[in-house]
Amino acid sequence: MFTMAVPWWEFIVRGIIVYAFLLVFLRMTGKRNVGQYDPFDLILLLILSNAVQNSMNAGDNSLIGGLISATTLIVCHTLMAHLTFRSHWFSRVIDGKPLRLIDQGEVNEQVMRSELITTDNLKAALHAAGCLHTYEVEQATIETNGQITIVLRNRDSAAKDGDV
Repeated sequence: MFTMAVPWWEFIVRGIIVYAFLLVFLRMTGKRNVGQYDPFDLILLLILSNAVQNSMNAGDNSLIGGLISATTLIVCHTLMAHLTFRSHWFSRVIDGKPLRLIDQGEVNEQVMRSELITTDNLKAALHAAGCLHTYEVEQATIETNGQITIVLRNRDSAAKDGDV
């Protein structure tokens, strides 16, 4: 239980490497947040956690090794939070930047494709904001956390400009 198969520092190095790899990999998959994950996204995350377990612990199942690995991940996460808070540049690299999905009722198809947002995802966000049509939207933005923020047009101007 307390005897480790590898030196303590190896747990730290392995944890940092795995954390960095997963950070880059998950950043490349888009901006969806946990509430927006489909079942297959959650399955991928669960399988990923199992897949990287052995790369982090080198086959060591000791209590101390597990605690060192867990502590390393928590420290990496906390450090990343501090760095993104303190540095605007680093925050842009790690979190990306908000992207406009709809501008004055016009959908930006390129952003939808790059962020893997389906028409159904966009419709659900519109419905949650209380509208049915894109012409009712002044602007819709996918935020860095994956949430879609919608600003509705003035109801009078939307009725004049849009197809009713």
